[in-house]
Amino acid sequence: MEIRRYLAQGKPLLFDGAMGTCYAALPGRAEARCERACLDHPEEVQAIHTAYLEAGSRAVKTNTFSVGVDRSQGDEALAGQLIEAACALAKAAAEPYGAYVFADLGPAPQLPGCPPAENYIWQADRFLAQGMECFLLETLPSDEGVAELAAHLKARRPEAFLLVSFAVQPDGVTREGHLGSDLYRRAAALPGVDAVGFNCVSGPHHMLRYIRGLELGEKPLAAMPNAGYPTVLGRRTVYQGRPDYFAGQAAQMVAAGAAIVGGCCGTSPAHIAALAEALKERRTTVPRARLSRSGGRERRPEESPLWQKLDAGRRVIAVELDPPADDDVTFFLDGVRTLRDAGADTVTIADCPIGRPRADSSLLACKIHRELGVEPLPHLNCRDRNLNATKALLLGLSMEGVRSVLLVTGDPIPSADRDEVKSVFNFNSRKLARYVTGLNENVFSAPFHVFGALNLNAHNFDKQLTLAEEKEANGMSGFLTQPVLSREALDNLKLARQRLKGKILGGIFPVVSHRNACFLNNEVSGIRVCDEIISLYEGKDREEGERLALTISVEIARAVEPWTDGVYLMTPFRRVELMRRLIEQIRGKE
Repeated sequence: MEIRRYLAQGKPLLFDGAMGTCYAALPGRAEARCERACLDHPEEVQAIHTAYLEAGSRAVKTNTFSVGVDRSQGDEALAGQLIEAACALAKAAAEPYGAYVFADLGPAPQLPGCPPAENYIWQADRFLAQGMECFLLETLPSDEGVAELAAHLKARRPEAFLLVSFAVQPDGVTREGHLGSDLYRRAAALPGVDAVGFNCVSGPHHMLRYIRGLELGEKPLAAMPNAGYPTVLGRRTVYQGRPDYFAGQAAQMVAAGAAIVGGCCGTSPAHIAALAEALKERRTTVPRARLSRSGGRERRPEESPLWQKLDAGRRVIAVELDPPADDDVTFFLDGVRTLRDAGADTVTIADCPIGRPRADSSLLACKIHRELGVEPLPHLNCRDRNLNATKALLLGLSMEGVRSVLLVTGDPIPSADRDEVKSVFNFNSRKLARYVTGLNENVFSAPFHVFGALNLNAHNFDKQLTLAEEKEANGMSGFLTQPVLSREALDNLKLARQRLKGKILGGIFPVVSHRNACFLNNEVSGIRVCDEIISLYEGKDREEGERLALTISVEIARAVEPWTDGVYLMTPFRRVELMRRLIEQIRGKE
């Protein structure tokens, strides 16, 4: 029976489970690549297909999940061989059962010169050459390439059926920071996509809870959770979710609207057999598409004076003060008090700048907000935390009433420390902004205002502007720039004002000596001091240098005013008193 007719009957279509974990459980196969087994051990692959079919599945996936990696790495010959062998094995296993065979495409790697759309289309053409008509694009962290694949399939074979499945964590966000609900909606709107759903990452309980809160459309919904969550026994990663529990949860997914159910990591033929039995006992039919109730969280009133001031068109002053490198916070707190009393609107706190450990910026932000009533703007970098740690930190900031964050990718770890200290870089700042924006919609009771960095001193500033526009598209609402210490930086600021929609705080760094100027110009990434300014400091002592720093900084503040919404002052060498005088002089010019 043609698959669309089958789904139109209202009976759920039961898929198989996880080829990878089943194959890894075979003797001597724990470290082997399961896709390669299509060539090296075809009898083992076919036996796994048959075990799922005997358990009750009526759709199986070809053993080709990671073939896109081979293709992206240039090994097209191997990729083609694996597709041909995998299709033959799955078809041979499915034929006696009258089951559907889906060409399985995993997420394509993000590599230069091989965009996901090109990779998917290349694989699709090889599957089409094997007579495949059903396609599963699964475990996706984004929808990049989906529209192109859908259009290509329909052009090449109009009767082709395409199921697109996203990997969404329990909080409703993918590892690339996309909201699952947005991905679902966009994919379901594509004419070439026949069904949309979710697989992997989440266990059955969390996937059930997620789809119950989803606004469903007319196209069939697929749900293929993991058997549970992994644990490590010895050197093996195992899933200990029981088949009966998995089956009960998955059957409830059908009652919640899933037309296609199956399993992902850790699901064995025993899990699928239990699910097949549960579906029989419940005599489950798929309900008609429904709209979920609006489950949005109650929003608290806006609590960010900084943003309220910016939104009202009033200029602001942000001042950066480095966190301490030890546990003595006295100087830092005294400095914040001084900056507050001088008229700073917010104090920004760097997150372990240049890869060296300092007191945590978020903990300090909570402390000055709670104890001094100062609105903080903590920096969060992508270098030191994975996704879970980032979310946990944001939850803590939200609980403490911190409403603004500045997201940066993060300086690299100094080369001398790399053997001991490892970078994380789960995200870059653009993806992290998208992640925080998603959490704003469905996790936080009051949203974060997300700021980013803008390097006005970059050699290829047009590229910087393009990245900044991507940051805005991902939810950033403002930028703090690198210091303006040259005519080129000022010209770049004017370009930024023309192209960017968000608020801009112009960076000002009070250069305090000739030595300081030379150091900044030669050893600090992202800062350029023009020769004219450097020459002004020759022969100046400390007092003269500070006076000159004030004069130049006030002039820069005046020069950037037409192109900015405020200024971002960077404190040199913990000279808080110098910054107090600078703030007062800038305020006096307003």
